[in-house]
Amino acid sequence: MSTRHQYTATVAWQRRPGEKYTDNRYSRAHEWRFDGGLAVPASSSPKVVPPPWSAENAVDPEEAFIAALSACHMLFFLYHAARDGYVVERYTDEAVGTMGKNAQGHTAMLEVVLRPQIEFGGDQRPAADELETLHHRAHEDCYLANSVTTVVRVEGR
Repeated sequence: MSTRHQYTATVAWQRRPGEKYTDNRYSRAHEWRFDGGLAVPASSSPKVVPPPWSAENAVDPEEAFIAALSACHMLFFLYHAARDGYVVERYTDEAVGTMGKNAQGHTAMLEVVLRPQIEFGGDQRPAADELETLHHRAHEDCYLANSVTTVVRVEGR
């Protein structure tokens, strides 16, 4: 049996009536559609392309990148915690990504810092070293962390 899986997303953009486009003054608002039927409003980051040509109320690729890394880490953390007999009641991560110039002089996401805050229930609570091991295992297993060259650090809270 193959362990290869394919995932799809549709990214759709359309020029708005009246936008010249060649003057670079056009909306970057677009939509991401996923196989489960979810449609997400998306745009360039307002930090890169100022409004009104970006949509501040939409997800941008940089935010999505950080959220995807955070979610991947969380899902593997929950998996390992459950296998080890810990009951996780709540997991909140206020992840932060830092953009800048990489060694080749290209703008890149240089680092993503995950800052998970976890609330445990039940009788068994992990000691500090066990919590660190759970995060380490989650990081090692995270498909996305294994797929990027960005430094991904975990600073458990």
